Amino acid sequence: MTSTDIAAPLTLSLRGVAAALRKREISPVELTRLALARIEADEPRLNAYVRLTADHALAAAHQAEREMAAGMDRGELHGVPVAVKDLYDMTGLPTTCSSRVRHDHLASVNSACVDRLSQAGAVIVGKTHTHEFAYGIVTPTTGNPWNIAHIPGGSSGGSGATVAARGCFMGMGTDTGGSIRIPAALCGTVGLKPTYGRVSRFGIASLSWSLDHAGPLTRTVGDAAVTLGALAGHDPRDPGSADVPVGDYLAELELGVKGLRIGVPRNYFFDNVDPEVARDVRAAIDRLAREGAVLVDVDIPMAGQIMPVEFGLCMPEASAYHHKALRERRDLYQEDVRAMLETGAMIPAVDYIAALRVRNEMQAAWRTMFDALDALIGPSVPCGATRRDQLTVRWPDGSDEPVSSVFVRLSAPANVMGLPSVAVPCGFTGSGLPTSFQVIGRPFQEARILRIARAYERTADGSTRQPPR
Repeated sequence: MTSTDIAAPLTLSLRGVAAALRKREISPVELTRLALARIEADEPRLNAYVRLTADHALAAAHQAEREMAAGMDRGELHGVPVAVKDLYDMTGLPTTCSSRVRHDHLASVNSACVDRLSQAGAVIVGKTHTHEFAYGIVTPTTGNPWNIAHIPGGSSGGSGATVAARGCFMGMGTDTGGSIRIPAALCGTVGLKPTYGRVSRFGIASLSWSLDHAGPLTRTVGDAAVTLGALAGHDPRDPGSADVPVGDYLAELELGVKGLRIGVPRNYFFDNVDPEVARDVRAAIDRLAREGAVLVDVDIPMAGQIMPVEFGLCMPEASAYHHKALRERRDLYQEDVRAMLETGAMIPAVDYIAALRVRNEMQAAWRTMFDALDALIGPSVPCGATRRDQLTVRWPDGSDEPVSSVFVRLSAPANVMGLPSVAVPCGFTGSGLPTSFQVIGRPFQEARILRIARAYERTADGSTRQPPR
């Protein structure tokens, strides 16, 4: 048997390998050993992980194997190798947030998501790199598996890279301005940001409490639905957690889009977008129309206020979270993050209050827009992954835009509004980098946006394409 044959289970989706585990075609321990070996082989090139948790993973895999042998079934995550971003607490392990500031931090309890994954029988193989404290979109420690000279996106870049590279079947991320969907888009995976409050953030290091979301990066839409089913639910330990019933995210996954009203923005989402990205996203929209979706042209309300509100909330909230550490350990922060935190500390309270007020107005305007829609569709990001040394993107009109602004601009609306959004791969640029569209839905209608994403995915032919090795 060749090494390719041996590693074949790693090429499956999460749901595919879950089926293989139930058929006893592979055991959780064998699968975990394969995943750890793949990760170790890729780490010199990708550097996606802060740490591997091999002993913990193998112990969990042995437990899953015993449980399965006894007839216990915890669901489709049972025995499946996954990873978590190193903002998530795991008892007895450091939560470094990819920062020297946290070199002496040791978690005393699990984050809510780690507990829920463990209860579902998932095998956590490691903790993935983030842009320091999730405050950036580059993840400078990590390479993009499609082209190592390019960024994987951020801040959940380690999770995006390892899922795409077949190191694990799901990676947990966090999303404050797009930090699940940006790396998903740039690495060619599915990235799901649930509604604000849908998934508990207890035990996750915060960037901006009113914008932070937790969610998965996966290989397929169905994998994201399965993972959300394990994670979703009210948690009183998270003040932002919503006490809203959890539905079955798989129930309508295969129902298609016939008759669903999907908004296509006339403004904002297609402004300053690379022609190759626009081409692929328009093609995806056309495909959904052929599947029976009703396309509705819409104008994005208060579009000029989106980015000012995103940063007007994020920067002071982040600076407040880091206030003590910034005084005591200033020199341990990376220069870019320290500069953002120091700038945020100087934003007047009246400006922060104004951003809160404007957000309320924007949310009301978006609710009105969604009265006529089931979902909104547009590019996840404006261009493919930039080079790791690249600071700006030049647009066809000759203007230059900072990379940080480029990648946050289209994902931030769903954070400001607190709405669910899923990023889905839809093609490749001429240089072989992934392109992606996102579907944004009404509050707590994750099942609906997953259904739309799946309707596209099942007609596309790129879901099995893998990064070069």
